[in-house]
Amino acid sequence: MFDFLSDYDDPTLLGAFWVTVQLTVLSAIGSLIWGTLLAAMRVSPVPLMRGFGTAYVNIVRNIPLTVIIVFTSLGLANIFGVTMGAPDDFEAKAFRLAVLGLVAYTAAFVCEAIRSGINTVPVGQAEAARAIGLSFSQILRLIVLPQAFRSVIGPLANVLIALTKNTTVAAAIGVAEAALLMKEMIENEAQTVLIGAIFAFGFVVLTLPTGLFLGWLSKRLAVKR
Repeated sequence: MFDFLSDYDDPTLLGAFWVTVQLTVLSAIGSLIWGTLLAAMRVSPVPLMRGFGTAYVNIVRNIPLTVIIVFTSLGLANIFGVTMGAPDDFEAKAFRLAVLGLVAYTAAFVCEAIRSGINTVPVGQAEAARAIGLSFSQILRLIVLPQAFRSVIGPLANVLIALTKNTTVAAAIGVAEAALLMKEMIENEAQTVLIGAIFAFGFVVLTLPTGLFLGWLSKRLAVKR
């Protein structure tokens, strides 16, 4: 039943999922940074920054991820010559462009999650901070964001799980992650259901422990009101 797996050694299978893990981790870090900056823009007292943050989130959230990923490859790389520091290495360039696309897309959802957390912080705290002379950036950094992050661990966990599954879209531009290997195996073997089940199980292994851990962390660090 599993004889076809002998054609694909362990490094190939594990390597594909390792690329998926790398895509997830790097994209999650980038999305958290960019999403936090976007959230700061959305609550900024500066109209231009607030308008940019709002426009970015509303536009990017309504564009399919596949379009964004393909644009990073065909648009940025092929038309504008963006090579991400790897002009002669197709695999490295495709990987970095995929991370860029995933960050650009996922940051919009991270932004909204963090902004919802910011809205849970009592307004009186920010007013008290302004009264003692703190600037907007100081209020955000020292008072608002620490509480906001603690209150949105659950929503951010959902975004991370969605990001893990969204990495499969990177196969569209040739990134050698799990979905691309699954496509190759399905094309070469007459075991579609079994192959799909194996890769589905692999993604469950990646996402389920993450969800359980972050769910526990959310309850542990929840802000008591």
